[in-house]
Amino acid sequence: MKRSVNIKYFLLIIFFVFNSFSVSTSIRDLNHGDIDTEERLNKDVPLVFYPEAATLRVNEKLDSLFARYNKRYDFHGSVIVAKKGKVIFKDHYGYADFKKRSKIDDTSIFQLASVSKQFTAAAVLILYEDGKIELDDKVTRFFPEFPYQEVTIRQLLNHTSGLPKYFWLAEHKWDKEHVPSNGEMMKMMSEHDVQRFFSPGANFDYSNTGYFVLASVVEKVTGKAFGDFVKDKIFDPLYMKDTFVYRFEKDEIKDGQLSGYRVYRRRWHARIGGTVNDGIVGDKNVYSTTEDMMKWINGLNSGEIISRKTLDEMYTRGETKYKRKVPYGFGFRIKEDDNGKVVYHNGKWNGFSTSLMQYTDEDLVVITLEHSNYNSMKTLNQKIKSIVDQNFDLPVE
Repeated sequence: MKRSVNIKYFLLIIFFVFNSFSVSTSIRDLNHGDIDTEERLNKDVPLVFYPEAATLRVNEKLDSLFARYNKRYDFHGSVIVAKKGKVIFKDHYGYADFKKRSKIDDTSIFQLASVSKQFTAAAVLILYEDGKIELDDKVTRFFPEFPYQEVTIRQLLNHTSGLPKYFWLAEHKWDKEHVPSNGEMMKMMSEHDVQRFFSPGANFDYSNTGYFVLASVVEKVTGKAFGDFVKDKIFDPLYMKDTFVYRFEKDEIKDGQLSGYRVYRRRWHARIGGTVNDGIVGDKNVYSTTEDMMKWINGLNSGEIISRKTLDEMYTRGETKYKRKVPYGFGFRIKEDDNGKVVYHNGKWNGFSTSLMQYTDEDLVVITLEHSNYNSMKTLNQKIKSIVDQNFDLPVE
C-alpha cells in the first residue's frame, strides 16, 4: 500500500514538473513570436487611455500647439503622448496626400527612418538570448569575406565599428538597373573594401552601415528575410498590425503607406521618390503608426520581447575600447540632462521626420511621426514635454 502511494506521489510530481515546463516554454514562445498566424491576426491589444476629465487641460494645450505647427511650420503628422504606459494625448494633423487633400488618420503609416534601428537591435538581441549569436562575435563569423576584420556585433550596435558609408558605394559603384539588396551590398563591400574611418572600437561614429550589416547578420543566421523575422518575432506578438519592413522596388505599397514630401518653391509639396539606397533594410525602412509604436514601447519595456536584463543593456551607454562612454546603447541614443535619463531616437529620410522619446525618470513617452520634411523635431519635443509637465497630473486611483 505504501509503495502504491509513493508511486502516485511520484507520478503527480512528474505531472506538475512537465506542465510547469510547458507553461514556461509557451510563454517564451509567445514572447519570441512563435504563435499561430491566425491567432495573431484576430487579436489585438488596445491602448489604455487616461480618463478624459484627467487629460482635458493638457489635450487642449497640445492640440493648440500642433494646430499652430501645422499652419505655421508645415507639420503634417501624427503624435501620441503617454505616461506610465497609458495614453494622455493622441491625434493627427495635416494631409496624407497633398494632391488629393486627404487627411492623416489612424490608417496613415509612416516611414520611421532611423527610428527603425531599434527593431534591428531587438532582432539581434533576440538571437543573442536564443544562443544563436554572441555580442562579441566578429562579423567574419557569419560573412568570412567581410573585409573589415575584428568588427564585432556589439560595435555595430553602439556605432563604434568605424565602417565606411554604404551610401557612397551604392551611389558610385552600383551599376545595375535595380536597387541593391542587403546581400548585394554586403558583396559590394567585400569587393571594394573602401577604407574605414577608424579601427574597430576606437571611436563613436553614427553609422547606417553598421545597422544594415546587423540586419544582414540576422538574415544569415535565421535564413529568413529581415522583414519576415521581425514580423514573426516582434510585430505579430505585439499585435502591431500596421507595421512592416518595406524594400523599394521589391515590396508592394500597402494601403495607408505614406510618401514623403518636400516643400517646392515655398508653396507646393513635391512627392519624394525612392533612391538607390531604399532597397537596404536595418538602418531604416520600417513603416508604422504612432499606435503601433506605443504597443512596441509598452511591450519592450514590460519584457515581452527581450529579458529585462538584456533591456537594461540596450538602454545603457556603450563604450570604446579605451573605456570612453558613447551616447548610444543598442538601437537607442541615450543622454542625461535636466530631464534625467532620456532614451530616444530621431529619424529623417526622404521627407519623413520621426522621433521617439522616453523620459525614463518620469515614465513619459512621446512619439511623433511626420512626412513633409519638418525640420525642428528637437524644439517640438521640448514644447511637448513642457506642456505635459505643466498641465497634467496623474489622476488619483
